[in-house]
Amino acid sequence: MNKTKRRIFTTAIKLFAEKGFENTGIEEITAVAGVAKGSLYYHFETKEELFDLALEEGAKLLNNSIEIKSRHCKNALEKLKVIVMVQIKSIIRYKDFVTVIINNTLGENSRTIKCRKAVNEYVSKIADVIKEGVDEGIFYDGDIEGIALGIFGTNFTSLLYTLKTEENVTAEQIYKSYIETIIRGITKRRELCEI
Repeated sequence: MNKTKRRIFTTAIKLFAEKGFENTGIEEITAVAGVAKGSLYYHFETKEELFDLALEEGAKLLNNSIEIKSRHCKNALEKLKVIVMVQIKSIIRYKDFVTVIINNTLGENSRTIKCRKAVNEYVSKIADVIKEGVDEGIFYDGDIEGIALGIFGTNFTSLLYTLKTEENVTAEQIYKSYIETIIRGITKRRELCEI
């Protein structure tokens, strides 16, 4: 992505996070980005295309990070720890993007349907790891989709609360707290929970 396109893209995401997609106009994006309207339309045909690119790039980034970092994991618990850490770091680093996704998961328009689909695909990856852990005898059996959704949701909720309180915490501190409280709850073999 060239410099101008990147500037338009990051400005749009920031404004979508602050004001909402519907309340952000093309004129405002170009004014804040410091580019001409023609530059925006050269790179993006519509505001919706900006949104779609954000969703696509975010999903790609998250999935690639998880794949690379979990490649050499010995078991499902190690993979789940990788997923949790990558998710935490992504939420902290890409707070505006995450806000846009979370704000667009309710409703029935095309954006919300796309966001829910992306979230469901990601939660399915967590569910696959939980199922693998159940098969390995590491995790308790149960509603695997529900557990995966709970892990996803709890991770977001705890991070959003931490970011809201504006405390200066690191991804590692959040991860440690998360692992100690949530992961241990689903793990049968306590010796595997050591951080």
